[in-house]
Amino acid sequence: MLKLSAREVRSHRSLDSCWVVRDGRVFDVTRFVRMHPGGETALLRRAGADVGRAMRGAPHKHSHNAYRWLEQYCIGELAEGEDDDGDGGEEPQQVQELEPAVTESNGVSSEQSGLEPDTSTDIEVTYKTVSTENDLVDWSKPLLWQVGHLREKYDEWVHQPVDRHIRLFGSDLVESWTKTSWYVVPSVWLPVVLLWSVWCNRELARGDTALHPPLLTSVSVTVGQEWFPFLFLLGMFIWSFVEYSLHRFLFHMTPPANNYYLITLHFLLHGQHHKSPFDGSRLVFPPLPASLFVALFYIGFRLALPSAVTGSLMVGGLAGYVIYDLTHYYLHYGAPRRGTYLYHLKAYHVKHHFEHQKLGFGITSKLWDFPFQTLIPKETFEKSH
Repeated sequence: MLKLSAREVRSHRSLDSCWVVRDGRVFDVTRFVRMHPGGETALLRRAGADVGRAMRGAPHKHSHNAYRWLEQYCIGELAEGEDDDGDGGEEPQQVQELEPAVTESNGVSSEQSGLEPDTSTDIEVTYKTVSTENDLVDWSKPLLWQVGHLREKYDEWVHQPVDRHIRLFGSDLVESWTKTSWYVVPSVWLPVVLLWSVWCNRELARGDTALHPPLLTSVSVTVGQEWFPFLFLLGMFIWSFVEYSLHRFLFHMTPPANNYYLITLHFLLHGQHHKSPFDGSRLVFPPLPASLFVALFYIGFRLALPSAVTGSLMVGGLAGYVIYDLTHYYLHYGAPRRGTYLYHLKAYHVKHHFEHQKLGFGITSKLWDFPFQTLIPKETFEKSH
């Protein structure tokens, strides 16, 4: 393995080239800096230094997947006898974990700022257990037709994230249909929301739209144009529940180990995202499959409600969906300011990916995680010494 001097490691402390050390190994985390949950500054403050104690320190002990993720960036070892000469750079006032929780610590002592390897024995994860699992699939071939053969190994494999692009299909044309840039979502759906809203307002303004409450067939309630804002907001509220339900019960279903097709379907719907959470072309839903969901919900509402009422609910739901998809993209690639709502939401979502895959199903909010008891617990940390 390549031997690197402490001085050389300390020379890589910028956005263009960022190296860190753990257990005497050197990691080039340049490609991860801008994706870091706590923002690039938090990681750059540790650039050129040892991050071992920061990763296992208060208030959050890093997950198994955090160490696996770091392992992907290993480029060499710190040369023997290369101790830090004291020029380790600015001592951070607050240290941010490399992944996944975006929380502040109480600072570090001077002995943690250098390059001397952290050889503490209470770190449960070893490098033998965090190596990548390339032997389970052939990454040079489309993955969609391989994952079903993993059987009982699939669930563990798919929740061990990697920093690489996924190819689902062999056909370039079909593969292109599975990838979507973030700006496609508002470009496609916001015009639909606008035009449909105009139509709904015109229909409601005519004054001949009536609702018949269930079990009260003789009662008729006229729904006028003034109802539109309420129906729109109700549609957004309904979407928030749909968002939670789809994520929890469909995207996070546990396919039977002996069912090749359900495993394949799960990977196509959501497993691919958990395997490669920073594949930017797969963070939002492609318009074609989204249209199928829209059609299903429209038919369901239309069976019970007038067209103008159905449309008013749908445009609210579609607006909520656009907010959801853009928020989801931002939680992976954005850098919200510390202490803001999006900052804490980003931390929450990253924990869902790296530690609590069976909890934290809310994306734009934690609203439905509370009543359904799927809220990710707050981190607790007990010093081991």
